[in-house]
Amino acid sequence: MPRRVVAIALAALLGGTVTACASPSDGGSPDGSPSAAAGSTTTAAAGATTVTVFAAASLTEAFDELATRFEQEHPTADIVINYGGSAALARQVVEGAPADVFASAAEEPMRTLVDAGLAASPVVFATNTLQLVVPAGNPADVAGLDDLGRPELTVALCDESVPCGAASAELLERQSVTAVPDTLESDVRAVLTKVSLGEVDAGLVYRTDVLAAGDAVEGIEVTGAAFVVNRYPIAVLTDAAAAQFATDFVEFIAGAEGRAVMAEAGFGAP
Repeated sequence: MPRRVVAIALAALLGGTVTACASPSDGGSPDGSPSAAAGSTTTAAAGATTVTVFAAASLTEAFDELATRFEQEHPTADIVINYGGSAALARQVVEGAPADVFASAAEEPMRTLVDAGLAASPVVFATNTLQLVVPAGNPADVAGLDDLGRPELTVALCDESVPCGAASAELLERQSVTAVPDTLESDVRAVLTKVSLGEVDAGLVYRTDVLAAGDAVEGIEVTGAAFVVNRYPIAVLTDAAAAQFATDFVEFIAGAEGRAVMAEAGFGAP
């Protein structure tokens, strides 16, 4: 099934920051508004059953690959993915955005849906940790987490309302570092974009995002990062229109093939 990438800001560098997976006519905005869910989806192939997946931005490359594989094994399924900040996606579902599956970068956004009766029995399928990220060549000579407090540097962090921001705040507190961010972003890929384009000197993102960016950035291991672990849950939504395919997709993600693809993308085991 043909698949094209909808670039938000870094298509050439990242191979797609926010994408919709399926047929060739898509669009939408990355601002996390309720309309983004509908705008990021695409027209299903004739006769196919559309499975709408809301997924954390950090899952982009892995889920694009897994969606393609799932469709190959299930020719009548059309996986359509809306990527964004987990908290914003959960809010869209609560506000009525139609979706079949939700995959979050942390357990709290999933808990929001479970508590609202919109999801049940989530399964943790992957883990992730943070890295410092700097533009290729590290022009500001960033060496460690303490450098995020250097006033002459420009720093991008995720807002604390989203999983990467909550994890960043916890890591900084654990290491007794006071960061001075110049911008707070709504999802981890927005931070990565600013670093990749050289708009900021450093940021904190998931190690998987550093891998996804390739030569556009450099990652720096951070002391204490191993103790701040994001757990990624996935669940079928209770109002799923394509419940059977949604269940099959969740089982596929959590199964052996799904875990292998996640590991290749740099994610840790659940």
